[in-house]
Amino acid sequence: MKKPVSFPVSLCIAAAAGTLVLVIVLIKCLLNVARAGGAAVAPSSAAQTPALTFPQETHLRNLRQLTFAGENAEAYFSADDRWLIYQGHEGDENCDQIYIMDTSGGNRRLVSTGRGRTTCGYFFPAGDRILYSSTHLGSPACPPRPDYSKGYVWPLEKSYEIFTAKPDGSDLVRLTSAPGYDAEATISRDGRKIVFTSVRDGDLEIYTMDSEGTNVRRLTREAGYDGGAFFSYDGKQIVYRADHLTDAKEVEDFRSLLSDGLVRPTRLEIYVMNADGTGQRQVTQLGAASFAPYFHPDGKRIIFSSNRGDPSGREFDIYMVDVDGTGLERITYADGFDGFPMFSSDGKRLVFGSNRNAAKPGDTNVFIADWVP
Repeated sequence: MKKPVSFPVSLCIAAAAGTLVLVIVLIKCLLNVARAGGAAVAPSSAAQTPALTFPQETHLRNLRQLTFAGENAEAYFSADDRWLIYQGHEGDENCDQIYIMDTSGGNRRLVSTGRGRTTCGYFFPAGDRILYSSTHLGSPACPPRPDYSKGYVWPLEKSYEIFTAKPDGSDLVRLTSAPGYDAEATISRDGRKIVFTSVRDGDLEIYTMDSEGTNVRRLTREAGYDGGAFFSYDGKQIVYRADHLTDAKEVEDFRSLLSDGLVRPTRLEIYVMNADGTGQRQVTQLGAASFAPYFHPDGKRIIFSSNRGDPSGREFDIYMVDVDGTGLERITYADGFDGFPMFSSDGKRLVFGSNRNAAKPGDTNVFIADWVP
């Protein structure tokens, strides 16, 4: 909502300005720590570590840490809930790549090319393919960091394109070829539609396309950043994060940054729309950086991350809200960053990224917990 030194990757996000990788970078920037990254290499034990949880976290039980070093985030379940796909890197000179592992933290393997920067990995519902965005066609090297003399900004790499591949990383197929940023892609549960963010029309907007990359359709048209979109489980709705601009000076600043491949994501709210783009409405009015929304399987609630509870903007926690904007509830209470939450398809487990129990300041790792309604 993801990532940019900790907030994106999209990501997915979304999603991404990658990404929601970009979101993680935001958190580190807000925490004033150096970007340290990393994909974990060791599976967790099955035993619960009580120190990982906090008394107020009544919805989380049997919390387990799955990665243990670097920067790991945007972990999403496969449709059968047996696997997780996520992005991670370890070391300041390394870029995020896409990995998969089982839900115990074992059988971890690299599934992206290992070149460029990647963001927003996602499983196709049948489990026969994966979806992610990558800059490797532009250059095999990591893209340079953005110019922070312009304030806190996310880079929108122009070489990001959306790809599919088999779960082992083979048979890579490019889906997008429009000039500029294409990322933050996820797919509907029936496997027919992909939703993603693009600058192809001069603004950061949300689009859908068929799973083969055809029949591209634009869904949003407001000035500002629309992204990090996910379908509801029944495929009828899309939840996303957005910063809609009405002030002329803000619009001018946004377009100036966008021309340099940058965006300033300091204010984001959660929105919902129908899958065809109609019925767009704002769910939250928190005046904060709220991102990484995801539907509960019942379709009645949305889980997301926000820094609304911290006046300094440094602390991000996971919240839940009804789709009509009522019933806001705080879920996590750890210091630092908790974000990128996703429910398993039966609603019994929650996976998310967190700074808790970090080996060093700024590390973000993947955690999984049983969900207590």
